[in-house]
Amino acid sequence: MELHIETLPFSALPNADRKLCERALEVASRAYAPYSGFAVGVAVRTASGKVFVGANLENASYGLSICAEVAALTEANTHGADDIETIAVVGYKYAPIFDHQAIVTPCGRCRQLIWEARCRARSDIKVICCNGDLTSAAVFSIAELLPAAFDVVALRQFDDHPPAETHPHSHPLKQRRVS
Repeated sequence: MELHIETLPFSALPNADRKLCERALEVASRAYAPYSGFAVGVAVRTASGKVFVGANLENASYGLSICAEVAALTEANTHGADDIETIAVVGYKYAPIFDHQAIVTPCGRCRQLIWEARCRARSDIKVICCNGDLTSAAVFSIAELLPAAFDVVALRQFDDHPPAETHPHSHPLKQRRVS
């Protein structure tokens, strides 16, 4: 299934959404991305209007890198904000050449994490994806970005199985009793 990206001028976004995207662009400038040269900034807004931000943080061991979406969602979680309504994602290539034209969408891992935030909020989350100079945007719901998502509903199919502690294939260390 291919995702169709319908773009709109940044100026067509509501004022509150433009301000959220501007915060995401601002924090993208603080990304630590010496290996990819690709900066991403994210700003999430809660139902109460609180905003939490994050930028990507790369590591020489690529698997340890942290996406901007993860950083912003973690900050929101740390502050007890489980009512996220909107997330703005802005990214651009800054090395070896500067390229700010492409609209950036969350990676698959981040889409799954945004979906989990949706489950906690008990409502869909608007995802605003922008290019690096804030001239173009695309707006999605997380349900559009991640159809047939894996969540607690999928886990419930296993409810008739024994808990992990008593299941014969559970981790042996969890079965030990401490006296």
